[in-house]
Amino acid sequence: MLAAGGSSRLGRPKQLLPYGDGTLLGHVLEVARACPFDQLVVAVGGHADDVRAGVDLGGADVVVNDAYGEGCSSSIAAALGAVDARCEVLVLLLGDQPGVAAETVRALLDGRGAAPLAACRYEDGRGHPLAFGREVFADLAALDGDKGVWRLLDRRAGDVRDVPVAGRIPRDVDTPEDYDAVVAEARR
Repeated sequence: MLAAGGSSRLGRPKQLLPYGDGTLLGHVLEVARACPFDQLVVAVGGHADDVRAGVDLGGADVVVNDAYGEGCSSSIAAALGAVDARCEVLVLLLGDQPGVAAETVRALLDGRGAAPLAACRYEDGRGHPLAFGREVFADLAALDGDKGVWRLLDRRAGDVRDVPVAGRIPRDVDTPEDYDAVVAEARR
């Protein structure tokens, strides 16, 4: 799970925003805990000490990405160092995307088959979560920037299985307007 952002557009740590009965990151962690994962790795960076103090990270292997300002790819590379050597499939979740449900993750894993890469295909396009087979872990480690994972999917387009998922791409929280929208969606 990527949760290392510095929240520069939001102006305060998005990981700690109130959401449901806890925090935004806490909610996404609860979703991850409801998934059939053998290991949960969380990459933190911006506001790492505050996140550790304000979010229950129990059951997760926490990796601190001091290079979080270099984009999501740096968090993926940092997290890969903590992934169990027996891991065959990695699911990439965003810590600021509370609209993803455990059922979506299960559908992604079930629909992936043996494809090296899999993405959720929502009604309005491709989105997270994403799944990666062991054969692309080296490609993941070599990514750079904020959009590196999307460039990887484009570069290996023939290896990607799009898994149909009902609904629109869940919103991630980057701005105060995004936060207001996800809170409003959760209340519905």
